Amino acid sequence: MKTREQLGRSRRWVVKVGSSLLTNEGRGLDRALMAQWVEQIAALRADGAEIVLVSSGAVSEGVKRLGWDRRPQALHELQAAAAVGQMGLIEAYESCFQRFNLRTAQVLLTHDDLADRRRYLNARSTLRTLLGLGVVPIVNENDTVAVEEIRFGDNDTLAALVANLVEAELLVLLTDQPGMYDLDPRKHPEARLISEGLAGDPELERMASGGGIGAWGRGGMVTKVRAAARAARSGAATLIAWGRTPGILSSIRRGEEAGTLIRPAQEPLLARKQWLAGPLQARGQLVVDEGAARVLRESGRSLLPVGVVEVRGDFDRGELVSCVDQQGREVARGLVNYSADEARRIMRQPSERIKELLGYEDEPELVHRDNLVLI
Repeated sequence: MKTREQLGRSRRWVVKVGSSLLTNEGRGLDRALMAQWVEQIAALRADGAEIVLVSSGAVSEGVKRLGWDRRPQALHELQAAAAVGQMGLIEAYESCFQRFNLRTAQVLLTHDDLADRRRYLNARSTLRTLLGLGVVPIVNENDTVAVEEIRFGDNDTLAALVANLVEAELLVLLTDQPGMYDLDPRKHPEARLISEGLAGDPELERMASGGGIGAWGRGGMVTKVRAAARAARSGAATLIAWGRTPGILSSIRRGEEAGTLIRPAQEPLLARKQWLAGPLQARGQLVVDEGAARVLRESGRSLLPVGVVEVRGDFDRGELVSCVDQQGREVARGLVNYSADEARRIMRQPSERIKELLGYEDEPELVHRDNLVLI
């Protein structure tokens, strides 16, 4: 297990800056603070690190530029604010980075960009090429075109998926809290800062405060814990730290004690399985019996028709389906080898009967283990 010092010395980081921190609760971009972060990122680059910056703040900056006194609720107004604010956000960052002769690139992503395999690979290639050219990519959700169905929902999730994309070793979530506490520190003065935890630990999510969503941000501490679990799929550790701490990124580089470190609990998934476990929307469900659920959980083997007791939804061959147990808990997800109608005809049957029931046999499995990831 890597020490904090070893993680601090890692080569590739994703750094995410939250909206409430960046805009000081909606009062416009805190350019002085941005300049401090950029100066530290420049020092990291000079020290051999590659940095992808995931930044919130476009909507808040747009609201300020438009002279509105509060964040709007209507989607078209949010999109308009994002379009106006994105100009200011990138302008401010570019101005800061130019002081250090660093080039930047704006990368706007939606859920659909990462749900489609080809576009996912294109985004991955673009980000890696930019890093290879010595450019600092500045990533944000494309709020101007994203509708509710294709939103990431928060930039913590986006940052974790970007960490998967570029195979970062460290994800740094800069926020307006010193880290994660065992209790909500706003209500419990005795709350204790958690120094370290393991990604995917349900106890961490239980302790995470879901009440940290403010008027200007879309994420609370619980989204950061879930983001850490996503980042861990590619082997990245996650550090949640207070962004206003002077020299915070430099302190992390030196391996000093800061914030809450969430370590990956298991070996990273292969790149294809990271994509399957990412932001894709399942087209249907395969309800599996107790034996199949156990085999999936314990052995990660292929799902055979005989273990399926119900097929829900309407999907085609090759689409993503969710495998759930009879209590409704998601066990795995994967790309299905048969359509929903065909799956209903062969469920509860041994694979030897597929040809008899369908008139052909494509694969003996409903979902092959190479196209399946445990949840």
